[in-house]
Amino acid sequence: MKKLFVFAIVAVVTFVLAASAFAVQAGKTVEFTPKGADKVVFDGKTHADKGNKCADCHPGLFKMKKGADTMTMKDMEAGKFCGTCHNGTKAFGVKDAASCAKCHKK
Repeated sequence: MKKLFVFAIVAVVTFVLAASAFAVQAGKTVEFTPKGADKVVFDGKTHADKGNKCADCHPGLFKMKKGADTMTMKDMEAGKFCGTCHNGTKAFGVKDAASCAKCHKK
């Protein structure tokens, strides 16, 4: 019984540490460099400040590991990935040329 308890504690600690390795911590960003476009900077705090939780998008819309999803603007314009929320109604739209610089940075 004692071995099972120790194993359970080790498993929980390992899971928490692994999950935090993939999280966008407060004040940190994740950068992606799409083919043929300026890099995209994702700021988890900006989304959290709007009331979003990590589980709103992970693991449903996005996989949990950086680079695991292959996203295109065409996908997003079709309402996939970022385009699920960034549709011009819930949040600024990915089709809105005036909003490009909100995500894409030189």
